[in-house]
Amino acid sequence: MAHTTADEQGVEQAPETPQDSGRDGRGRAAAARAASRLRRTRRVVWLSLLVAAAAVAVQWTLMTPPLYFDPYYVWTAAASWPDIPLTRWPFTEVPHQVTRIGLVLPTRLAQEVFGPGQVAYFVVAAAGGCAFFVGTYLVVRSLFGDVAGVASAAVLLVHPFFTMTNPFGHEITWSTGVVLPDMPGAGLFATGMAGLVVASRRTGRAQTRMLLAAGAFLGASFLVREFLAFLFLAIPVYLALLRIPWRRNVTVGAPMLAILAFNLIHNQLVWGTPLAGLVSAATHGGQSRDYVTRELALRSFPRAMHDWHALGAVFTVALALTIVGWAVTRDRRLALVLVWFFALAVPLTLFSGVLDPNDIKLRAWLQRYWFAVLPALLAGGFGSLTLMFRMLPSRLRPRSRAAGRAVLAAAAVVLGGAYTVAAVRAVPDLPRDKAWNELRVHLADDPGLTLICADRRLAQTLTFYTRDKWGEPLWRGEIRDFPHYLPKVPTNAKEGPMLYTRWRGMESQIASGWRPSPAEGWTLRWSSSDGTLQIWDNPPPGTEG
Repeated sequence: MAHTTADEQGVEQAPETPQDSGRDGRGRAAAARAASRLRRTRRVVWLSLLVAAAAVAVQWTLMTPPLYFDPYYVWTAAASWPDIPLTRWPFTEVPHQVTRIGLVLPTRLAQEVFGPGQVAYFVVAAAGGCAFFVGTYLVVRSLFGDVAGVASAAVLLVHPFFTMTNPFGHEITWSTGVVLPDMPGAGLFATGMAGLVVASRRTGRAQTRMLLAAGAFLGASFLVREFLAFLFLAIPVYLALLRIPWRRNVTVGAPMLAILAFNLIHNQLVWGTPLAGLVSAATHGGQSRDYVTRELALRSFPRAMHDWHALGAVFTVALALTIVGWAVTRDRRLALVLVWFFALAVPLTLFSGVLDPNDIKLRAWLQRYWFAVLPALLAGGFGSLTLMFRMLPSRLRPRSRAAGRAVLAAAAVVLGGAYTVAAVRAVPDLPRDKAWNELRVHLADDPGLTLICADRRLAQTLTFYTRDKWGEPLWRGEIRDFPHYLPKVPTNAKEGPMLYTRWRGMESQIASGWRPSPAEGWTLRWSSSDGTLQIWDNPPPGTEG
């Protein structure tokens, strides 16, 4: 039977009783809470979109060309998935890159939607950047508010670790604009941690839903960057610090186990063994080309932050602030940040040469290996400043809240402006991919060019520019490559025009500094307007010295 109210039956209602009034009061309070939550949700969504838009804009400004080695292997594996040929180079040498299905499968999806060209590569790299910067905003915001969250994302967006990424200009790391697992893996993990923090403020089904979502993001991060599993060991500690009941570990773990099961089934079908990814990661490593000692490995974090650029000090200062802030305030949020940092820092350091300097599993002296803890460090730094400011004696504080906000705003503008200027000045003239686009046009207009010889790094990037941006072939000639580290350029690599660049980043030069020379009979056939790329015609037989 349908339920009708007294008004609908035309009967006069009785006067409201105190019980009815209390019930209505609770209803109004619940409605107010729901409305407040909706407003906060809208703000989070809009600010997340703002951070994502800024990430895409930065990548567009940098426009790093598709890079060689690891990004190229992921791209090539995605194009042939699920029939990845392990018996054919390069996959006989680098299976650990292509077993990361959290990167390979989205790359394949982008290729299907946008074509096998530069546009799809840009989309995959942009998605990884958005995941990282938005994840940073979300987790810092969940701990210390929107201002700290947006500020943390802004610090990372313009930091040289994330802008100086182009080896054809000058680079200190591979990050924004590059198809690598570090940024998306760190972003997914940070988003999962934000879910845990938000869940600690919910109860009942709302908490269950948030914990399940957090577990899904945490589990997905493993599919992108396998060593993030070290951070999973501390999940019970995270929940304890957030005062989430112990039994809720099962709720978080359920989607993580489902994702692991999917990974194992995929590996069995594609690779023939369910543990392909884990075995590949475990067997990866060996003698490093870099000089490594136990003492150097033990200093991996300060080396990664300081050896490459002075502004890396931002993160060591943030770590110091977090430690001091926790010692002074004993705030559980700062304790959470420290557990997050050390849960990754300890194994990274151990496997970078402390256990065995002759068997390097992880090169922790590279900044990108630490991306997963940078959101935590910024949260700790901003959070410590906020909490310790609130502890100042009243006589040291501004007399009014408005004055305090004005002082803080002015300090933020001054410090933020100085940091931004320093960060932007650190980026030299950005070559973007201008030279490569000019080469693409030249290849389409030079029908007599049927063979290009190149060092393997150049050859792998070149494959993107023999096609238009959507992947349609423009040039169908042969690319003949050779390893750049050989002492001499092979004879068969001198049988056709040579694509050449003087490497401007940290990459070593071709064949210990060899370059085509007019004195040896080489003639310049084409050059980009900025001189970054050149094509030299090979000398006639017997004329080269």
